[in-house]
Amino acid sequence: MIIAVDGPAASGKGTLAAGLARHYGLPHLDTGLLYRAVGLAVAAYENAPEFEAKAIAAARAVDTAHLDPAVLSSAEAGALASKVAVIAEVRAALFDFQRQFATRPGGAVLDGRDIGTKIAPDADVKLFIQADSKARMERRARQFEARGQVVDRYALYHQIEQRDARDMANPNGGFYPAADAHLLDTTLLDIEAALRAAVAIVDGVMARKAKL
Repeated sequence: MIIAVDGPAASGKGTLAAGLARHYGLPHLDTGLLYRAVGLAVAAYENAPEFEAKAIAAARAVDTAHLDPAVLSSAEAGALASKVAVIAEVRAALFDFQRQFATRPGGAVLDGRDIGTKIAPDADVKLFIQADSKARMERRARQFEARGQVVDRYALYHQIEQRDARDMANPNGGFYPAADAHLLDTTLLDIEAALRAAVAIVDGVMARKAKL
């Protein structure tokens, strides 16, 4: 069973994908970490002419064995990820790894921006997780504060809005849900309620397919 989980930054897609992977006993890949790793690798070249070339080289050399969520979950990494993600060659370099993970025997759960539209368009179940910008900002702020970081909520809110704008304008990505994706709005849901809703969607889809 392949489960594709997409959605904007801080919508809860990563947490839900991890929960679904545990529930169904499937391997999980947070594809956003790949882009964050590439972004941080070229942070020093962000405003340099060679930024794109450096990002492409970093994507081709990314080591998936050293993707540390604690390091890659910063606001800086998120902003850089959306900048490298608009580079077609970066996406191409990371595509094969993601596709191989998605099609491994037994299935998998992947979350990101373009899983249901690009990486696994044949996924058994596609979820698109959404939440309003204020709720997403508050969730991300609490995550940072739990690590002892001081958070400027005004700046964080605008970072999320700016990242949404970049993602929606990205011609190489898939910010919007696949036509057959199931929408799940988590604005008013805590993680336990959101996971129950996601499991119900997956179980419902698989039960209907079993009858075909």
